[in-house]
Amino acid sequence: MLKRGIGWLWIICLPFSLFAQDEVKDSLMHDSIAPTARQRGFVETIKKFLNFSDFDTTYISPNRYNYALMLDHFTNYEYYSVKNTSPTPQRLSFSPKPHNKIGVYFGWRWIFLGWAIDTDGLYGKKSGKDRGTEFDLSLYSSKIGVDIFYHRTGNNYRIDKVTGFSEDIPSNYSEDFSGLKVRMKGLNLYYIFNNRRFSYPAAFSQSTNQRRNAGSFIAGFSTSTHNLNFDYTKLPAIIQENMNPGMKVKHIKYTNISLNFGYAYNWVFARNCLACLSLNPSIAYKTSQIEKEENEKKDWYKNFNIDFIVRAGIVYNNSKYFIGTSFLGRTYDYYRNNFSLNNGFGTLQVYAGFNFYLKKEHRKTKPIQSK
Repeated sequence: MLKRGIGWLWIICLPFSLFAQDEVKDSLMHDSIAPTARQRGFVETIKKFLNFSDFDTTYISPNRYNYALMLDHFTNYEYYSVKNTSPTPQRLSFSPKPHNKIGVYFGWRWIFLGWAIDTDGLYGKKSGKDRGTEFDLSLYSSKIGVDIFYHRTGNNYRIDKVTGFSEDIPSNYSEDFSGLKVRMKGLNLYYIFNNRRFSYPAAFSQSTNQRRNAGSFIAGFSTSTHNLNFDYTKLPAIIQENMNPGMKVKHIKYTNISLNFGYAYNWVFARNCLACLSLNPSIAYKTSQIEKEENEKKDWYKNFNIDFIVRAGIVYNNSKYFIGTSFLGRTYDYYRNNFSLNNGFGTLQVYAGFNFYLKKEHRKTKPIQSK
């Protein structure tokens, strides 16, 4: 998994690094053969697209520093809901306790790298349960953004809500459940249209400052794969006795390919203070394989559903120091005939840090004194 993550990071960062080298001076080597007008036009188009510093300075102020240091606290949330409507509507909802991490991060421009540890271990609250593996990487630039994620859930789920079962089972019935295991991985790539006046980095990576209110339409592409193992035999006996046959699903695997289009808005509600809200609904094409009882064959389905990606953030940033909070959430919905599966992941961050080491163009030069 680590090798794959590094590979994706190298592929994504390559165009950024190429442009960063071009920022110093436009000293490209000359070819002995003069390029044609079409070739020059293509090169200029590519250079303009990769120019991530091309923004309206009355709306966005560039970062004056090269580096940043940040302390960050993460809280991860997730939920799963399984529903069947035949012969009567029934729903089971599961979620683990929120997972907390704290870490220190070092930043260079739009990249933050660091290390985080589980806070339950610090407080002596580890229970021996498998909490799974999480990997999330989000890169925010003025024009394009990338999310890469991998989640392997543990066995620390609880039954949160039960509806449509026997009257002997209250809707707020809650009990530990170790029969749910999920693996999910995916990639989200998007483009920001009003990139000269609207800044995602100002809200989520503290690498610029939004000075005036601005919004932008956002379009993107997403792909993800989901593997869900559901051992219903580990459910309490009273629930198993009243389950619809259609809920006795052992394994669900589906691939999600979607196009999303949404809108984001940055509100500068006070000096150096910014609030951002972004919502991207997506039309998702899904192919799925569902495995039921051992004596039943596997079913393949293809259909369209609606998913959502939401981002929100509040930050104070005076160019030198910053403090804020942000949230990134993803929901995935699967519907087929009388069966549905809903799952969602969310990450809440609370952070504080500072920028340091001024860029060369922002350093004050001492005046030369005449003798």
